[in-house]
Amino acid sequence: MVPGVPCEVDLPPDEPALVRRVWDDLGLPGLVDVHTHFMPDRVQQKVWAFFDAVEERTGTAWPVAYRLPDEVRAERLRAYGVRAFTALAYPHKPDMAAWLNDWTLAFADRTPGCVGSATFFPEPGAPAYVAAALEAGARVFKAHVQVGAYDPSDPLLDGVWGLLAEAGVPTVIHAGSGPHPGRFTGPGPVAEVLRRHPDLPLVVAHLGMPEYDEFLTLAETHRGVHLDTTMAFTDYITPSHPFPDALLGRLAAAGDKIVLGTDFPTIPHPYLHQLEAVVGLGLGEDWLRAVLHDNGARLLRLDAA
Repeated sequence: MVPGVPCEVDLPPDEPALVRRVWDDLGLPGLVDVHTHFMPDRVQQKVWAFFDAVEERTGTAWPVAYRLPDEVRAERLRAYGVRAFTALAYPHKPDMAAWLNDWTLAFADRTPGCVGSATFFPEPGAPAYVAAALEAGARVFKAHVQVGAYDPSDPLLDGVWGLLAEAGVPTVIHAGSGPHPGRFTGPGPVAEVLRRHPDLPLVVAHLGMPEYDEFLTLAETHRGVHLDTTMAFTDYITPSHPFPDALLGRLAAAGDKIVLGTDFPTIPHPYLHQLEAVVGLGLGEDWLRAVLHDNGARLLRLDAA
């Protein structure tokens, strides 16, 4: 793919053309991917090192399909026809989020197709730097309950959720207990946040795996709650966290609440595989058009950008 960069996953040599065929056949102008990652290099290297060690912890390797420089990865997304993508970064400790926001917002400014992205952590200064990020153009935030090891209903975040609810800006939140549970993962803490802020826009990552049923219920009962497809239905995840067949009817009915997410670049399969897995559900072309483009475009306000 790139001279000197090892290819850890077998990728179709014509993958961009194959990806473009998926959305072109649906009459779409491209894809909107709400769950992609770009972050400062030293942070990205630590994330990749974590996944490199997955086999030691679980016995199953997690190869990184797109271990590439930022600019090359962004160009690859554009080659796929991804109209808009995100630079989701996330802190694992205090005093980290604000400088991550400086980096991700600057990255979006210089990178065509990247939506202004930001993050936060439960700390006294969070409302101030979230307000600053909104003022600087952030249109999506990231919260990682597992990595950050914090309760999303922590009172230190109440001001943050209030700001985001008022602004109508979504947060992609990894709150499900898969692939590995954390102290505060699961639907309970998110339900508490929504009790206080019922119209808060949230995108629950990975369809909330493995608590698919409970998070789908939150999406069905709260106007602002969506679910993203990240890693769901793929060959890597299905053996350990299969999506229940009994929920497919509800997933189909919630077509306006499901958005495309992929976790690019740190995925153990080609980008195309995530699309094929979603298409393979057989939920119809209207559902696919909403999931692969329209819902994400609405959430990220592409027409207003």
